[in-house]
Amino acid sequence: MSELLLLGTSHKTAPLAVRERVALPAGRAEAFLHELAAHPEIREAVVLSTCNRTELFVVVSDPVEAETTLLGMLARQAGLRPTELIEGIYSHRNCDAARHLYRVTSGLESMIVGEAEVQGQVKRAYEAALGARTTGPLTNKLFRAALATGKRVRTETAIGAGGASVASVAVEVARGVLGDLARRRVVIIGAGDTAELTARALAEQGVTTLFVANRRRERALALAQRFGGETISFDALPRELERADIVVGSTASPHAIVGAEELASVNRAGRPLLLLDLAVPRDIDPECGLLPGVTLFDIDGLQAQVDRTHRARRMEARRAETIVEQEIHAFAGWLGTLEVMPTIAALRSQADALVAELLGENESRWEALGERDRARMEAMLRAAVKRLLHGPTERLRALDPERRHAHLQLLRELFGLDEPARVERPAAEVRELRRP
Repeated sequence: MSELLLLGTSHKTAPLAVRERVALPAGRAEAFLHELAAHPEIREAVVLSTCNRTELFVVVSDPVEAETTLLGMLARQAGLRPTELIEGIYSHRNCDAARHLYRVTSGLESMIVGEAEVQGQVKRAYEAALGARTTGPLTNKLFRAALATGKRVRTETAIGAGGASVASVAVEVARGVLGDLARRRVVIIGAGDTAELTARALAEQGVTTLFVANRRRERALALAQRFGGETISFDALPRELERADIVVGSTASPHAIVGAEELASVNRAGRPLLLLDLAVPRDIDPECGLLPGVTLFDIDGLQAQVDRTHRARRMEARRAETIVEQEIHAFAGWLGTLEVMPTIAALRSQADALVAELLGENESRWEALGERDRARMEAMLRAAVKRLLHGPTERLRALDPERRHAHLQLLRELFGLDEPARVERPAAEVRELRRP
């Protein structure tokens, strides 16, 4: 029987130093998807990797064994030992895994509660898995329902009011450190979604920005035109570090782009520099924050400002959680229906086979039994088995959807419904009753 398994790590369970090792940017995520799909135990797979989380959603037959397998695969691609990773890892199964994804898509698990960017990230992760052909019936239903839940939360609550995001919080931090930003020279390294959000938040403060384009030159040009900024080549970055007041890191590079030695060699004439590293893995060497006149905030360093934002959204978060639970109940019902009928069919098939086996084993002992009596005997046996199974199957259908899967799993284990080969049973012999 197939089960949904989630294995992941996030800003709630692991420090940035671990998350950046485990992170799966676009190219690595695609390769890892194919590696997951090639494993014989994994039937479906979707990889979600954002600045604050890396999560694997897979469909497997043995979740206990699969947890160990996934942990080893994730640790290996991160260059870590499983023991170094395990403290920051969490795992969920079936409805609990679905509930977690619904909460993530709704913004309830984000560093900024209610931030809208995560829904687009979940959608892109699902589309990438579709493109890699690693999804299937269960993950297709799961991710489509999660995206619909996220949309409903944002339609029916004000959890995203004000458009707060990590980028907007970073700009608030910059205002707190430097005061008025209108005349500050800002360099944004990268041209992705985070760069765009940061540029928008800066533009609202009257800032024009420079975009450092590495691989996405056309995208950087489009952003510069939209926000009244300019673009520069990656090679020109050292020169811009001399003049910048704020540098924002927002790429998907696996390695640091601004190094401590490089920054130390820049002649800034004692002017202060604010570094905002919004990337995971980090774009800016943490040692840069130790240099004179340099202030560095990474994604975890923004947490104090984030906590203040959280307080204003807690009421809406409670309403969002109610919606999530409603949608999870619907998913649980679908999952239970998906599993109940095959289980009941397998149980009845096993019972029918047992009756046929019993009749066959005793055929030679019924020489004097006529055809009509033999038919009656078979009908009586089948009726007894059907009556025996009727009560449990009806109660199984009536179970709460979220408890149904566990009961089904136990039932299949007890009756050996998932065993590849028939278990040999001792021959059942019908003996003539002795008369008193």
